[in-house]
Amino acid sequence: MAKGYWASIYRVISDPEKLAAYNKLAGPAVRAGGGRLLSSDGRVATREAGIAERAVLIEFDSFEQAVAAYESEAYQEALAVLADGVERDFRIVEGID
Repeated sequence: MAKGYWASIYRVISDPEKLAAYNKLAGPAVRAGGGRLLSSDGRVATREAGIAERAVLIEFDSFEQAVAAYESEAYQEALAVLADGVERDFRIVEGID
């Protein structure tokens, strides 16, 4: 079965306090959903697409698990706290089996 991934590229962090509050809720929500953090807050070398302040990659055992974790009540609470605190491109991607 192919793994699932959350790929999130932050273009602008306009409210670091909202991001910090989101991180406190999102981490446990992701772990409860079976996610494993692969990268966050490391160096980002942008090419072709422009500016990126932060890139986060999270791995799940399946695409379905990744979608379910995003749709979970716990993660939706984290998103509500984040609100308009960042501008990002968030994708759920199916890996290659």
